[in-house]
Amino acid sequence: MNDSLEHSPPTEATAEAPAAGRRTLALLRIVLSGVFLWAAADHLLGLGRPTPSGQGWVDGQSPTSGYLAGAQGTFADLFQGLSGQAWVDVLFVGGMGAVGVALLLGIGMRLAAVGAVCLMGMLYLSSMPLQGNPVVDQHLVYLVAAVALAASGAGRAFGLGARWERTGLVKAMPWLR
Repeated sequence: MNDSLEHSPPTEATAEAPAAGRRTLALLRIVLSGVFLWAAADHLLGLGRPTPSGQGWVDGQSPTSGYLAGAQGTFADLFQGLSGQAWVDVLFVGGMGAVGVALLLGIGMRLAAVGAVCLMGMLYLSSMPLQGNPVVDQHLVYLVAAVALAASGAGRAFGLGARWERTGLVKAMPWLR
């Protein structure tokens, strides 16, 4: 192994790279929070994109009935059976909102990643077989991005993650990081 490469002094470019990477991950975290927060708000209020105006949860419509009832393909029976159930509606909209808030603030990133894996994993499976690319769709990309953000500590840059991690609650229960 070449020791000269491992112990070379940092240059201006290599010293700035970690900071630029942290800022970029923070930007990804904030943008991804918008995906989750929009989905929650749109399903709750019927903002017209994609939930039609006047057909939000507050208007008496189930946020899961339209999408899941129309599921076709490999897991159609499973997802059609979940369609319109009150507990599924609560978990879906509440989960989307909670993941979005956690990502926006940079707190509870591990829980946000678990929530994103559950939500996006279910949406990914409900889309099987995929229409365009036979392996990857946006749900899988969002899922992997949320896991990467949690693993990289992206809540610490432009977020409350560092402050959150110093709280007594998180010190007592590190899985809340």
